[in-house]
Amino acid sequence: MNETHSVIQLSGVAKQFGAVRAVDGIDFTMQRGEICGCLGPNGAGKSTMIRMILAIIRPDAGSIRVLGGDPIDAKDRLGYLPEERGLYRKMKVGAFMAYMGRLKGLAGLAARRRAAEALERMELPGIMDRKCSDLSKGQQQKVQFVSSIIHEPEVLILDEPFSGLDPVNRRLFQSEVLALRERGTTILFSTHQMEQAERLCDRVMLVNRGRKLLDASVVDALRQPGLRALEAEPVAGATHAASTILGLDGVLAAVPNEDGKTIRIDLANDADQRSVMRRILESVDVRSIQEARVTLDDVFIHLVGGAAAESATTRASSGVPS
Repeated sequence: MNETHSVIQLSGVAKQFGAVRAVDGIDFTMQRGEICGCLGPNGAGKSTMIRMILAIIRPDAGSIRVLGGDPIDAKDRLGYLPEERGLYRKMKVGAFMAYMGRLKGLAGLAARRRAAEALERMELPGIMDRKCSDLSKGQQQKVQFVSSIIHEPEVLILDEPFSGLDPVNRRLFQSEVLALRERGTTILFSTHQMEQAERLCDRVMLVNRGRKLLDASVVDALRQPGLRALEAEPVAGATHAASTILGLDGVLAAVPNEDGKTIRIDLANDADQRSVMRRILESVDVRSIQEARVTLDDVFIHLVGGAAAESATTRASSGVPS
């Protein structure tokens, strides 16, 4: 990648807490104006990596550069929405915003003006004189998000930003994130919600057990080898048809979808798709059968599940208990 436009660079970064290696030799570079999703299961090391980028904690090994220098020197140019939500509950929203703005070098009036404009975009007009404690959980989350962008940061880091949001507010957050990217903000966010990452991100990085499993554009991530599936709609019940299909050669899994009408059929790597389709048609009455669309959910399960299986095999062969 072109280092001239790099805003975040991690080289061989590692962090250990006691016996747990939370981050294990990660290399990662992020370019200006990108939206990148950091994906991974609980305990994968996502939040630890984010806190090192923010200079909240320091790595045990490797180096981190943010906006061309030491992360601690870039703090006023960064915005951060932590996973742990929290406001100064006794303060009024306007006073809270003015305080957060001053921490980032803004005058109080400028901070209040920017906050009022952003809160209106987030469909919270006229709340500047309300106490933070009087707001609903969703409103508090919006206020904290606005406080993270009030100084118009060059880099915005969001830790599980969509957690707990209803569909309407989730869409509102997505729109604001995309608008920030259009204005030139570089955005890194961690999430468990693959659908959000697929919709918003230019790139995704998948980590598991502190190690990077994938670092690619969303388009390339969805082209991972080993992700081959069919979708069939049986005439009779999906559950009964799925059990029949599961017994066919070349089929790894056959699971009814949430709609209760169709079945997702995962194929073995060496299976011939046409042959499997023919065997399905010979075994089950179906209304339709076609190649299934690969999603980031599929990529996540494929890579994290594969890494877990490899780890278990390694432990078994070395005699180490799981």
